[in-house]
Amino acid sequence: MTRETPTTPARGWRLPSTGVSLPEVHGSIAIPRGAGFWRKLFAFAGPGYLVAVGYMDPGNWATDLAGGARYGYTLLSVIMMSNLMAILLQALAARLGIASGRDLAQACRDSYSRPAVIGLWILCEIAIAACDLAEVLGSAIALNLLFGLPLIWGVTLTACDVLIVLFLQNQGFRYVEALVVCLILAIAGSFSVELWLSRPELAAVAAGFIPRSEILRNQEMLYIAIGILGATVMPHNLYLHSSIVQTRMYTDSHESRREAIHFASIDSALALMFALFINAAILVMAAATFHGTGHQEVADIGDAYQLLSPLLGSTMASALFAIALLCSGQNATLTGTLAGQIVMEGFINLRIRPWLRRLITRGVAIVPAIIVVALYGERGTSPLIILSQVVLSLQLPFAVFPLVMFTSDPAKMGSFANPPWVKVLAWAVAVIIAVLNVWLLYLTFV
Repeated sequence: MTRETPTTPARGWRLPSTGVSLPEVHGSIAIPRGAGFWRKLFAFAGPGYLVAVGYMDPGNWATDLAGGARYGYTLLSVIMMSNLMAILLQALAARLGIASGRDLAQACRDSYSRPAVIGLWILCEIAIAACDLAEVLGSAIALNLLFGLPLIWGVTLTACDVLIVLFLQNQGFRYVEALVVCLILAIAGSFSVELWLSRPELAAVAAGFIPRSEILRNQEMLYIAIGILGATVMPHNLYLHSSIVQTRMYTDSHESRREAIHFASIDSALALMFALFINAAILVMAAATFHGTGHQEVADIGDAYQLLSPLLGSTMASALFAIALLCSGQNATLTGTLAGQIVMEGFINLRIRPWLRRLITRGVAIVPAIIVVALYGERGTSPLIILSQVVLSLQLPFAVFPLVMFTSDPAKMGSFANPPWVKVLAWAVAVIIAVLNVWLLYLTFV
């Protein structure tokens, strides 16, 4: 049977008190029966790419540029490990949504006390606002670089992107996914050309993927590393993924849900490999172009834009950089809209009009952005973007620990609970994230 009602909860899960996640698109995309592997993979493909755009948003640009310019290829290992963590955690989020029929926010509301739920909701809203802040500033900077639009006007203009999201979602969820994939391909194409122009040393790039203890000892390097972690593994993406995987019309049978988990995991892993390529490409380009050439302090997106063409000897370099930045910022706004709706409905069971929800979220991000731009101009934007990514990282444990707990509990997940080896890896990732955040706070304040 098709999923006209919420998926039957796994053994021991509290029965849902409200409806399905994202009801307007829930179970709206058909899965061909009896089709081969590739047709089914195509039918399930999409949610992973919506999640992946959050891993290549303008917040990543600031941290990757700073890491590459200051420390060369050293922090490539952080990007790689962060991406591997993301692949594991997003697979767990998909497993939770498909096996239980509840997104992560709904699962928290079903399992925790009201005060705990309110606290988790507030923390998640802070994370979304921090992510939105990076998107606002990134898009405004791109508009300024390409068209000379003043930053304040660019920041204000980004509030209008809510219309794009609402229009596409009303046309069908596949249209949202198609736009996201097109923008990802545009970003990947731009940075493929940038890498070719920058001509990095391949041996040095390969060595950069080997972890070094120096990262933990150097406070400034650790700050950038945790910023990369926060920009790569995003807490609200876990809530988002556990919801949008339920847009597929799999059935309530055990085999159908197992198949859906399998294809959803492949989809997110492939999509996140695009994110790994783009994040690594930004850092490699910055390392090859700025590190060791007298431009080690370049961490500002505007400075990078101005220097790329003269240093690489091509006017195309700066233009492609700005176009990719604009695509990145607009792409991330699509997922921010959906994530905001999911956490508000899931945690506190409050439904408001999507356009109003988006304007509230964007307003929270616009106010500090306008203040910083007005007081410090363009120079104040990059430190604010990096700070927003560290804030994201500090919110991670509050999303990761509940996710690992839920997916590891047979009483809640039944036969879909994490096998022992996945449970060990998941708890190890959760602990590593928590310890790194404690270490950052210690170095910062003590």
